[in-house]
Amino acid sequence: MKRNCLILTVLVAGAVCLLQIGCQEQSEVAPKSQPDLTSPRSAISPAGAQVTEPEANEPEPKITFEKVVHDFGEVGPETKNICEFKFTNTGDGPLKITKVTKTCGCTPYTLEKTEYAPGESGILKVKYNSSKRPGLTTRRLFMSSNDKNNPKVALTIKAKIVLKVDYEPKRLNLLLGDENADCPEITIRSLDNQPFAIKGFKSTANSITIDYDGSVKAMKFVLQPKVNMEKLQKSMNGRIEISLTHPQVDTITIPFNALPEFKISPPALIVFNAEPQKPVTKQVWILNNYEEDFEVESVSSKKNIIRVLSQEKVGNRYKFELQIMPPAAEGKARIFTDVFFVNIKGGEKLEIACRGFYARKK
Repeated sequence: MKRNCLILTVLVAGAVCLLQIGCQEQSEVAPKSQPDLTSPRSAISPAGAQVTEPEANEPEPKITFEKVVHDFGEVGPETKNICEFKFTNTGDGPLKITKVTKTCGCTPYTLEKTEYAPGESGILKVKYNSSKRPGLTTRRLFMSSNDKNNPKVALTIKAKIVLKVDYEPKRLNLLLGDENADCPEITIRSLDNQPFAIKGFKSTANSITIDYDGSVKAMKFVLQPKVNMEKLQKSMNGRIEISLTHPQVDTITIPFNALPEFKISPPALIVFNAEPQKPVTKQVWILNNYEEDFEVESVSSKKNIIRVLSQEKVGNRYKFELQIMPPAAEGKARIFTDVFFVNIKGGEKLEIACRGFYARKK
């Protein structure tokens, strides 16, 4: 019995020794199989293999602007102004400009190139178009580059829009029945004590003209427009443009419109959910805007889709009851059209457009 216990004790002691030897060997080998994690060029791939990473001190670009805000101060309305933003690559790697994003009122004007070596400078020239309305304005552009620490730089443009030249009226409302279309005189004056001259004048359809001497400079001009009534009737709406030599204002624009002789209510005939050969009744009024008497000489329909059910004169107005007969739809056509003509005795020919939309098939 004692002999058996002695044998068992020897076996257990041997096993413990072998286990200690194995652990010592493992602890000595394991560090040799691990990569040096302190080295910037070493890493462990997903499969456990050692791979190489870029150097930590790899050259990188750095974009540095002399200024990121440009303030024009006071500028005139609707003027073109140019400013510059100078930048330098203060890093030790090549700088690449990838994008310049503009906002309303600003347009990237000039950038000679998109790549800059370390220490090299560039200039972004920007054109700023001021708006019509006076007041403080702010616009921004964004320059993007491969500068990892500052990939998108905001550039700000500020200005105070101040009227340099004022004029009256701001719009011309003309009347066909009056002498010279009741066109008022136009007054233009300098607000910054800068004398100027008138160097050009033009109008839509050349329906309005003025006499001027381009060699005369002054602080104020009073112009007498002359209206060509025949040309005005062919172009009832338009604008005039007056060119100036003022350093801050090169052109002023004044829209005009003439009150037509007749008014049609409604101005067009619209039919929704039309069905072929199913008549629709519409009512139309024609009146004289100048409260003058007139007579309707004849009426007609371009495609004979429209016919007059009744015609009645009420004071200086005409009332029409019209019947619109939608024609048979051709193919996949979804609409039909026609024009109703009203001939005024001794006057013009009025046109009333008609447009119908067929009902969708269920």
